[in-house]
Amino acid sequence: MERFGFVGLPNAGKSSLYNALVGSDVLAAPYAFATTSSNTGVARVVDPRLDALADLSGSRTVTPASVQFTDIGGLVEGASRGEGLGNRFLAGIREVDAVVFVLRAFANPDVAGPTDPLEHLRVLEIELTLADLETVENRLVKLRKAAVHDRSRAAEVTALEAAGTILDGGTPLYRSDLTAGQQADLRESFLLTNRPVLVVVNIGEDQLDRADALIEPVVAELGSRAEVMAVCVQLEAEAVQLPADDRSELLEGLGLGEGALGRFTHAAYNLLGLRTFFTTGDKETRAWTFRQGANAPEAAGRIHTDFQRGFIRADVIGWKQLLESGSWARARDQGLVRTEGRDYLVADGDVMEIRFNV
Repeated sequence: MERFGFVGLPNAGKSSLYNALVGSDVLAAPYAFATTSSNTGVARVVDPRLDALADLSGSRTVTPASVQFTDIGGLVEGASRGEGLGNRFLAGIREVDAVVFVLRAFANPDVAGPTDPLEHLRVLEIELTLADLETVENRLVKLRKAAVHDRSRAAEVTALEAAGTILDGGTPLYRSDLTAGQQADLRESFLLTNRPVLVVVNIGEDQLDRADALIEPVVAELGSRAEVMAVCVQLEAEAVQLPADDRSELLEGLGLGEGALGRFTHAAYNLLGLRTFFTTGDKETRAWTFRQGANAPEAAGRIHTDFQRGFIRADVIGWKQLLESGSWARARDQGLVRTEGRDYLVADGDVMEIRFNV
């Protein structure tokens, strides 16, 4: 399950975004530090292909892919020096797969705080960079001593030294030119800025028609370093509390389509290079998430490690082809089901039957 941690200034809309994505009712109040402890929830990934395959197979159980969200207390400028709630909640998101910056663009006289998303971005990057710099400095003290007797630590020490130089210059690591190898060597340090970033610019309902213009400065600032999307968080949080039909009607009427969860997961999957394959039968139809470029045994390992260890072959068909054929049996008769070996690179939307022996 992929994990996302929300970071934002007080009143940026983190808790409301959490509610919109998870469908919960965590307190979201128009004053600072309404969130005083971390909240973690799980949301199902919306995928129409899954339901279509389940109908085809007459599955008794339908299991979508899931993502995990963690909402922490708001950061303020000086949090690294103990201002506000300090940065003590950052530990709650040190092991996430991606960090979500929630930046405020909406104006409301009853809600304190800046409304310039670039100002929000500036503060968040400073605080996370300072937090990471402290982690690097402390870890280097330990690892330099360890590396004297354990040469396998040398690469990590070198990567930490490079990271320390970047962070000391005020640049978060996701904006740097660290190599993939250096980023991997830093993995055990759980640095907050050494992971992909998804930016949600929180806009007001009266700003929906200007969404692209409102996120353009953030897009220009970050370039290809992050995925950026605009969301009317309050509207989405209210919509998720409605019955499904009413929610769909409201979102469609406002031109918001599938809503925040669908848009968020699409952006997140793109950011992390995630893809989906399916297994289907009368007992269960299930969506499985894998990294782009995974071969058949690696994808099979998402189901169970035994499937990867004892992989023999996979019977594979594209989801559209399977639906058009009407059943696995007809697809086989029509020669549409392929037998793939260990070197096969799994494609998004593949439906697979794994053969293994352990």
